Amino acid sequence: MKKISPRYAITLLTAALFSISALQAETIDIYPAEKDMTREIQAAIHLSREKKHAPVTIQLRQGDYHISRSHASHQLYYISNTTSSSENPHPVKHIGLWLKGLRNVIIDGGGARLITHGEMTTFVIDSCENIVLRNFTLVAADPTVPEMTVLEVGDTHMTARIHDDTRYEISGGKLRWIGEGWSFTQPVAPQVFHPGINETLRCASPLDNLVQVTELEHKIIRFDYSRRPDGIKPGQVYQMRDAIRDEACGFIHKSKNITLQNIRFHFLGNFGIVGQYSENLTYDRIFCEPELGTGRTCAGFADFVQMSGCKGKLKILNSRFEGAQDDPINIHGTHLKAVGYPSPRQIKVRFMHPQSYGFEAFFKGDKIELADAHTLLCKSRATVKSVQRLDNYEILLTVDTTLPAHLEQQNIVVENITWTPDVEIAGNYFARTPTRGILVTTRGKVLIRDNTFYRTPMSAVFISDDARNWYESGPVRDVTIRDNTFIGCGTPVIGVFPENDKYEGAVHRNIRILSNRFRLKPGKAISVRCTDGVEIKDNYFVSSSGTIENIIDIEQCDNVDIDKNLLSR
Repeated sequence: MKKISPRYAITLLTAALFSISALQAETIDIYPAEKDMTREIQAAIHLSREKKHAPVTIQLRQGDYHISRSHASHQLYYISNTTSSSENPHPVKHIGLWLKGLRNVIIDGGGARLITHGEMTTFVIDSCENIVLRNFTLVAADPTVPEMTVLEVGDTHMTARIHDDTRYEISGGKLRWIGEGWSFTQPVAPQVFHPGINETLRCASPLDNLVQVTELEHKIIRFDYSRRPDGIKPGQVYQMRDAIRDEACGFIHKSKNITLQNIRFHFLGNFGIVGQYSENLTYDRIFCEPELGTGRTCAGFADFVQMSGCKGKLKILNSRFEGAQDDPINIHGTHLKAVGYPSPRQIKVRFMHPQSYGFEAFFKGDKIELADAHTLLCKSRATVKSVQRLDNYEILLTVDTTLPAHLEQQNIVVENITWTPDVEIAGNYFARTPTRGILVTTRGKVLIRDNTFYRTPMSAVFISDDARNWYESGPVRDVTIRDNTFIGCGTPVIGVFPENDKYEGAVHRNIRILSNRFRLKPGKAISVRCTDGVEIKDNYFVSSSGTIENIIDIEQCDNVDIDKNLLSR
């Protein structure tokens, strides 16, 4: 078969894109080649920029497209919940597909495979509007979570098979995991996968107490210990990582009306897909899971989906989340600590968690809420008139009203309540994660429906709000959790735990848990605290714990209605 050189075939098609019916849409065709295609794809994106926001489809023709860190765009981005300045002093991202300032662009993979090489950020959508990514598969040539399967265990040794896509070297009896431009030795927060029950748990490192590492044959390694770590059994799969979130799979920044559709993310490194200060994001039929037939058990370095400070409508629909190294979905804002009041209408705020800093958290016209860090209750509200960035950690806000003088004597945090989205999470499957399924804290309307959660070791759905730990805001005001199936999840299966250490009233309001089905481990099905308006109705529980009262725990809540729930043994 004759090879087709990379080229662009530009054709004019009459079509209605983004519901604009009277415009011509231009198609830019890209053809695969065996060489690195990073620059060819980026050139097509640049060509779409020249169309001055006219509708454009970048069409990848079927095949494999290799994209690499070595040919990537280098751009500085501060991304929430990733790395501290000590972990990653220079947070430049190495970007394969960089979309900046674009409108009305579709990138249609047409069934193509994108294969990353090296630690990199596959795509960034920055200051864009009306963007669709669809119909492609993403894999890594060198996934940054090496895997090995235990073959045999002795009193002071283990023999393991290294996965086919995992590279390593042994020197002086020591093992080093390697990829294209990266390497590490001792993993941080490794995980062990139990294939018989499709469950992954955090564990001690199987490389602790090592005396010697020997290659018995290609990909078969013997580990000798001074004392073998506990819990190692034949058949288990160990997932290793260095835990530095210096890149992300994808980053959607200050953008509006963005859709990810029918995409298979078989490896998301070194963080998931982050939406940050963006509006109206839809993820429909995204499959974050290892590729069938490869034998891999892990698909992600950390979270799969993180939403930080977004607004409008966030929709996550008809998708699968299996094989993460942290929470599959986390949606929240950011509390910044008040550290000074230079004038009655000014407040200086500071990022507090070391892994969230440097990004724009406020804009002129935004509404803010000042809350007590101990009660998590509102003490004052204001509108931002101006924003002055002082450094990567501190911001000076000038507001439209005089702030109460007594705030200076209190531990106050500030939340941007303009950037609090409505959320719909529906028709999804969650499994093989070491933590929770969904974390959500937003005062927008939240609907979690028709999902299946399988053996999450912690709560399947968790609602928090904290101002002294991760500083992830804020209170919820309208949450419905209905028609979901929970199978063997950690307890409580649904947990509502605002992190207030002083009670002066409800933190959350209006939480409805309706018509769900629970197959329970011993322990609580539902625990709710510090909430006004709790409705738990028409749920079906399979449990050996005795009574409905034994599996539902309510603490410091008002206006509670628990009715018509069924329990079966």
